[in-house]
Amino acid sequence: MALLETVRDPSWLRELTDGQLRDLAGEIREFLIERVSATGGHLGPNLGVVELTIALHTVFESPRDRLLWDTGHQSYVHKILTGRQAGFDRLRKSGGISGYPSREESEHDLVENSHASTALSYADGLARADAHLGRRDRATVAIIGDGAMTGGMAWEALNNIAGGPDRPLVIVLNDNQRSYAPTIGGLAEHLADLRSGCSPGMFEQLGFSYLGPVDGHDVPALQDALRRAHALGKPVVVHVITAKGKGYLHTETNDLDLGHAIKPMDPRTGQALATSRRSFTSVFGQTLVELAERREDLVAITAAMTEPTGLLPLQRKFPERVIDVGIAEQHAVTMAAGLSMGGMHPVVAIYSTFVNRALDQLLMDVALHRRPVTFVLDRSGVTGDDGPSHNGVWDLSVLQVVPGLRIAAPRDGTRLAELLGEAVAWDEGPTLLRFPKGLADEDRPAVATFNELDVLRRSGSLDVLIVAVGALAGLALTVAEGMRAQGIGVTVVDPRWVTPVNPALADLARRHRLAITVEDNSRAGGVGSAIAQTLRDADVHTPLREFGIPRRFLSHGSRAEVLDACGLTAQNITRVVVELLTGLDAAPAQTGIDDPGSQPVRSEEEH
Repeated sequence: MALLETVRDPSWLRELTDGQLRDLAGEIREFLIERVSATGGHLGPNLGVVELTIALHTVFESPRDRLLWDTGHQSYVHKILTGRQAGFDRLRKSGGISGYPSREESEHDLVENSHASTALSYADGLARADAHLGRRDRATVAIIGDGAMTGGMAWEALNNIAGGPDRPLVIVLNDNQRSYAPTIGGLAEHLADLRSGCSPGMFEQLGFSYLGPVDGHDVPALQDALRRAHALGKPVVVHVITAKGKGYLHTETNDLDLGHAIKPMDPRTGQALATSRRSFTSVFGQTLVELAERREDLVAITAAMTEPTGLLPLQRKFPERVIDVGIAEQHAVTMAAGLSMGGMHPVVAIYSTFVNRALDQLLMDVALHRRPVTFVLDRSGVTGDDGPSHNGVWDLSVLQVVPGLRIAAPRDGTRLAELLGEAVAWDEGPTLLRFPKGLADEDRPAVATFNELDVLRRSGSLDVLIVAVGALAGLALTVAEGMRAQGIGVTVVDPRWVTPVNPALADLARRHRLAITVEDNSRAGGVGSAIAQTLRDADVHTPLREFGIPRRFLSHGSRAEVLDACGLTAQNITRVVVELLTGLDAAPAQTGIDDPGSQPVRSEEEH
């Protein structure tokens, strides 16, 4: 029987010989390659921490001793060793295990740590709590990648941890010279000096004990270093050198990201199973190159995510015009303000989930100064398989409060290209585009326009106005078709720019019996809420129903599964609308829009 088949609890590891632990490491790598190739996920980071995770679980006794993973996508081996092997058949899928630590899954997961640079702060708090309560029977261990050390919050924590020399805390610095991409900046250079032994230790100068560098693929050496660190009874940094993607040809030779996050693929060839098609991200990347060719003042900024946010084509064409600041979103945004003050037009490309970390900078450093900076939020709305922390369902709720910020939500690739051009041409303040993870293949052209609103469908009497936000335009059109089949008149419009709210929406709503909004953002403070306020301000009494994401964290699963669980399906929306119409007074519907100052809305029969 293979060793891995017998692992149910990490305590079992402490009974194995060094040779058996080496064999186990090989079995774990084979398991990861087979399972993650089938489901997709973070393969490279986990291949790099196999021996480190084994060593941690043989020296420390989880869950009594607290192991905090920063960032949590390197916790697959930890999950395997804590009895969750079976869940890997549906990794990151509904009914399977999460791609990050999950408290619902195991007592061995203390924090759901999927945003980088936070583990040291958690660890500082845990160590302080133990000191206050007089507990000395358990250890606190933070495993942080060198990429996560580029985040400012990690340095804030280091500053405070160093101020408590009597509080035991083990910091394992997993140095693989990468976050998603190679680690950049002065920290990377200093760690290189430490690896070569030709530099005084920065950590020691801050007041930490320092052990290392240690070969992160040598289990006995790791065990020795970790035991020594634990015995010191004070804050200590164990500097561990690992190789991301280790033990698998197709990750070791992937120069772009060493297999950081893979799609389902053939494990023999390393080739993705599905042909890559045009995505929102790729449309953005190509359009930005075209704009940069015409405008020398355009420069892009990323926070350690050059390829995932679509900036790789620009970097290849104009390498000097892509700035990677590391995992430092706050710095990225305020630096963008400075670039703008210096005469450049920065485009800050970032995942929606990470823009939350830079709200103050966007508000006070960019918007207050009315700087023409363009923000491009990838992975907005429901992302699905990355779980609750990575869904971008708060950006509209949070950012609509920012004065002077114009927000666009393109419904397809063509609109993305158009709106990006409009955004970078706007010089009166900041602009922002949001779009989801996924394909942008099907264009949905407007059949008419009304005061800068795109009319996507118009049929029958003026019963229901549907305001479609971004990529949910397809869902809105499906709902409209279902209503038309039931004899319900419907108008579907896409505002394109959702903030500030176009006053024409109030004019349209006034002429319909019912208005609904459909968005993949939280219903709390989303576009629907802003439109409702606009209707009240305009003294429009047409009932409005907002369809969006409920105010809760969403479990991982496919995008379609998560939207379904939120009620964002054509069947559910149509049912609710029919019920609402039934409950309304049977007032006669109007048959036209009398607005001589605008292009009229025409029915489909007129085309």
